[in-house]
Formats: sequence, C-alpha cells, structure tokens
Amino acid sequence: MDILRSTLQPVTHNLPPPVRDFAVSLLGDQCYKTLLLDIDPSATQCLKLAISKGLGIGIIGASAVVKIPQLLKLLNSKSAKGISFLSYLLETASYLISLAYNVRQGFPFSTYGETALIAIQNVVIAVLVLQYGGKSAAAATFIAGLAAAGYSLFSKEVVDMNMLSYLQAGAGVLGVASKAPQIWTVWQQGGTGQLSAFAVFNYLAGSLSRIFTTLQEVDDKLILYGFVAGFALNAVLAAQMVYYWNSPSKKSSSRKGKQREGYAMGSSTGATPTPGKAKGPSTRRRG
Repeated sequence: MDILRSTLQPVTHNLPPPVRDFAVSLLGDQCYKTLLLDIDPSATQCLKLAISKGLGIGIIGASAVVKIPQLLKLLNSKSAKGISFLSYLLETASYLISLAYNVRQGFPFSTYGETALIAIQNVVIAVLVLQYGGKSAAAATFIAGLAAAGYSLFSKEVVDMNMLSYLQAGAGVLGVASKAPQIWTVWQQGGTGQLSAFAVFNYLAGSLSRIFTTLQEVDDKLILYGFVAGFALNAVLAAQMVYYWNSPSKKSSSRKGKQREGYAMGSSTGATPTPGKAKGPSTRRRG
C-alpha cells in the first residue's frame, strides 16, 4: 500500500485546479483529503460515496444516449409496432414530477440527472409513436400538456412543496405503472417489435445502480421505493426481451400462415394467382 501511495500522491497532490474543484464538489473536503490526498481506501464511508458518485455520473452519461437506438429503430422502420404510447406517457409524467421534486429539494444532481435527459428522449419517442399512428393532433396536445405541467411543478406559487411530496409518491406509482402497458403489449403481440434491447437492459442496470446511489446519498424513502419497484418491472421486461428474442410476433405469424394457406388452396385446385385478367383478341367483325 505504501508503494501505491507514494506512486499516486505526486499526481493527486498536483491535480489541475478545475479537476480538483470538481472532485471536491463531488466528494466534499473530508473525503477528498482521505481518498485522494492521503490515499486511504480503508475509509469505508468515503469509498462508498465515491462509488455512488461514479455510478451516478455513469448513469447520467449513459442516459444521454439510452433511447437513441429506440429512436433510430422508429425512424428507420417508420412503424411504432410493439411500442406502447401509454407506457411513455406515464413514464414521462413520472420523470417530470421526480425532476421537479429533486430540484426543489436540492438533492445532488448526480442522483437524479438522468431523469431530465431521458424525459426529453421520451417526449420525442412518444411524438413519433403518435405521428406514425396518424395522430398528429394528439402529438401537439401531448407537448402542450407537458409544457403546462412542467411550469406548474417548478413554480412554488402553483404547486407548494407539500403537494409536490404527494405528487412524488404518485410519481413512484406512475413509474411502476408505466412498465405495465409495455409488458402487456409485448405479451399480447408475442414479440418485442421495435422495442430496443439496448434501452431495456440499460434501464435494468440503471435502476439497480440507482438503488445503491439513493441509499448512499438521498435519505428519502419515496424515491428509494420507486427505484426498487421500477427495478422489479424492468427485470420482467428484460426477461421478455430474452424470451422473445428471435420470436416473430403473433400477428406476423398469423399473416404468414394465411398466405401459406392461400397458396396451398391455389395449388390444390390447379389455379395460380394472376395479377389481373388479360384481354384476348376480339372476334367481333367491324364495319
């Protein structure tokens, strides 16, 4: 340990001011001194805090791109098959409430930052789902409603902290409920359709990491219980993704079955499908 300490200390004692200030803002003066200046990994509480901060930053970084594969699948296929708009509506509402609650409570950004980034991506996906479903007017209404809700939640004059606490409790329920329509859609269609595996498994890992970071940095049971319940349903969705990995949906399977049945009937009667009836030469005399 002494060799490691003597090797690292010349580096940690001479960090550039922006890096040092950033580390102090994350860890605090005491843990910064213990972990980076003294190189003492035996300080369990500081080590847990450092791990929690690292996970939080990692989650925020991953959240910036977590829904990009889903967006690309929608844009490339021009289809919202297998994606539940209700699921995105509930999840976005839950994230908007949680974002306002965390900001107004003054919690560290590293414990909730991904909610803002994912909420933005959710709005884009939800609009595309409505657009591809031929509901452009509903998409405009959806955006207007979110804007009004966001203004109300961040305004102390409209929604006080006591009411926001009740809404946060409801946001946990919304977050859990948002997974149910998607789970039902996958089960009903017998396939995952345009659902992105990258997004599903990142959600699973992220919700598990958030349980740890919440236990370490946020003394709020409302937020903790929401992450625990969310992890459970994310696990169900991930299990569906694995189960239906290479399975065609029930609708596409039934469509293919009907086509094969039509070809079989045509071959049994000796008839072959033709694109249209051709006109033969006329035998009627002219003049």
